[in-house]
Amino acid sequence: FEIFNLDMKAGESLKIKGKISEDANGFVVNLGHSSSDLALHFNPRFNESVIVCNSKCSKAWQQEHRDNHFSFSKGSTIKLVIEFLADKFQVKLPDGHEVEFPNRHSYDKITYMGVKGGFRVTSFKL
Repeated sequence: FEIFNLDMKAGESLKIKGKISEDANGFVVNLGHSSSDLALHFNPRFNESVIVCNSKCSKAWQQEHRDNHFSFSKGSTIKLVIEFLADKFQVKLPDGHEVEFPNRHSYDKITYMGVKGGFRVTSFKL
C-alpha cells in the first residue's frame, strides 16, 4: 500500500485503521518524501515485542529508536493516529500510549506514505 501524492503538512494528523494479520511478524508505516527518504519509519515487531522507529536519508538508515511499550496483538483491528509536528512525530497507539520520534529532516510536508508487512489498511484519514 503506497501513496506518492500525500499532502500532509506540519500540524496535521493521519488516522490509519486496519487489521493485523494472524501470522504477522510485524508491520511498517513509512512517512517521508519517498521510500528512500523517510522522516518516520514506524515498525512494531512481534518477534522482539518492540516498536522500532527510524529515519532514512538518501537510502541510508539512521539511528534506531526502540520503545518497549508493545500493545499490539495478532489478528486485532487497530487505529493509529500519527501527529506530524514541526519538530517531531507523535504516534498514538491503540491503548492510548504515545511514541515520540524527532523530525530529523525538519520536513514541513510529507508526500509519501507506505504500509507494508502484516497489516491491511481498511481506512485512513488526513
